[in-house]
Amino acid sequence: MIEIVPENPAQHADAIEALYDRTFGPGHFAKTAERLREGSARVTHCCQVALQDGYVVGACRIWPIVIGERNARAVFVGPLAVAPDQRGKTLGQDLTRAALDASERDGWPLALIVGSPTYFVPIGFEAVPAGHLQLPGPQDASRILYQPLQNGAELPRGAVKTAPPPRIWV
Repeated sequence: MIEIVPENPAQHADAIEALYDRTFGPGHFAKTAERLREGSARVTHCCQVALQDGYVVGACRIWPIVIGERNARAVFVGPLAVAPDQRGKTLGQDLTRAALDASERDGWPLALIVGSPTYFVPIGFEAVPAGHLQLPGPQDASRILYQPLQNGAELPRGAVKTAPPPRIWV
């Protein structure tokens, strides 16, 4: 049986990093999405892991970001990774949903992800209108998706940036 639980850095960090390395290879640090994680601290209590018999078989992390001139708060979802023998099921979507639910309970207004619309639209993500957001590097605009987490949350316009130092995020 697979259980989805909040990430415990002391227990899970090494296994999660190994899963990310196996899933994405060494080049994943060069992606635009990594620019939004650099120098930031993840919102650990919103990050989720999938455990099977105590072993990490999936992980979804959450990072604080700000959008636009007013530095509107939001979370950036990912990376999301699932062990090869668990792919083709709904585990990745279940992990993402659990991380979004934790972020919603924590009061975050909005979530942003770079990923496949085919995969993420069924769990509530929507395409960002063309030209609405600017990420810190090249990115296929059709893969930039968002999801309001609080009633009335609107997608701001502007640059997406790493959040300021994490004093209030963790």
